[in-house]
Amino acid sequence: MRDLFAPLTSVEIYQGCRTPSDGSEFSESSWEPTLSPSSSAREIYEGLRTPDWLQLSQRSVDIVGVPVEKSEGISPHGSARSVFRTFTFRELVAASNNFADDRLLGRGGFGRVYKGRLKITKQVVAIKQFINEEKLVFLVEVLMHGLLHHPHIVEFIGYCADGNQMLVVHEYMPFGSLEDHLHDLPSGKNHLDWNTRMKIAAGVAKGLEFLHDKTNPPVIFRALKSSNILLGEDYNPKLSDFGIATLGPIGARSVSRRVIGTQGYCAPEYLLSGELSLKSDIYNFGVVLLEIITGRKAFDNSEDAVAPSLVAWARPLFEDQRRLEQMADPVLQGQYPKKGFLQAVAVAAVCLQEQPAARPAIADVVTALTYNIASQPYIPHALPPVQGSHLARITGRKIMFWKGLTKPKERN
Repeated sequence: MRDLFAPLTSVEIYQGCRTPSDGSEFSESSWEPTLSPSSSAREIYEGLRTPDWLQLSQRSVDIVGVPVEKSEGISPHGSARSVFRTFTFRELVAASNNFADDRLLGRGGFGRVYKGRLKITKQVVAIKQFINEEKLVFLVEVLMHGLLHHPHIVEFIGYCADGNQMLVVHEYMPFGSLEDHLHDLPSGKNHLDWNTRMKIAAGVAKGLEFLHDKTNPPVIFRALKSSNILLGEDYNPKLSDFGIATLGPIGARSVSRRVIGTQGYCAPEYLLSGELSLKSDIYNFGVVLLEIITGRKAFDNSEDAVAPSLVAWARPLFEDQRRLEQMADPVLQGQYPKKGFLQAVAVAAVCLQEQPAARPAIADVVTALTYNIASQPYIPHALPPVQGSHLARITGRKIMFWKGLTKPKERN
């Protein structure tokens, strides 16, 4: 039995920060999918050999189980903008100055991304060039980006399927990736402050919530990591890189897939057996949130690393509230609200539970971040808060811990 007078662990703190500030309640986080007929990404695209199939989505044909024009999940604003532009390879060569090295924004396992400028519209864009072996990844990315529209998903502009050349064009994100700001910040640039970090975390969670709860079937992102979180004006985060996304399972909590992922981010059940579910994305989010809090890489095998795995390094600290602040990114120099910091760590900890069923639904994560962290911004030189919102009250042999932000309900 737990010592009632011992400090609360990060998971217990999380349990206390799940009630909105208005005192309302929300449902528990059991995942009970209500999906349309089962289709994996590979099954959806089986037999699609030429770019002619892309015209299907422009005619609002039912591709993922729900007609586009009738699906409330396709767009947060009630409209499904599935029309996108096709480019010739020559147009994109001109836009990127023949894919010049000085236009290179980044590279990954499936290709390279370049900065470009469209000749006719003068719009600055990002152009992703796929390697020839990744045709399926290209098809998945085009379909997913063509159907999914949300303020926290990068805006898709069009594609090129010209001979062996496969490219996608999306909006240019001027502030780069979250990875750049956390792990590869050029000298002279300012580090992300606490308030901006929490804004980014909440935005990423809202993007995942759209994929999990607002689309039908739900979409398992699979690629959530700091390099795939792009930052726009005001550091508004957007999810990118949908090439390995898949649709949620039917009549089961998980599906089996070949393991594809980046070291340090993958959920343990996915690494061990290929078991994939919405809760796999929740684990990924926990890793990203831990990166945001600590400034450490998800996996670091350098000689000076304390432990290669960020999660392995953090687990012992999760168990003792007195040690949680050891996890803070040193560049913050203590400039964060203590209570908000503890709750952010608690959200990360519960997302990183080893058992998928123990992880929260993304809606609960959004609620915790929006109501309990974003409402506690760091204010420099602020007076210390009045005791009460984080108060332990002992009655007999019981302890009541006011773990939420809201005033507890009066007892009759």
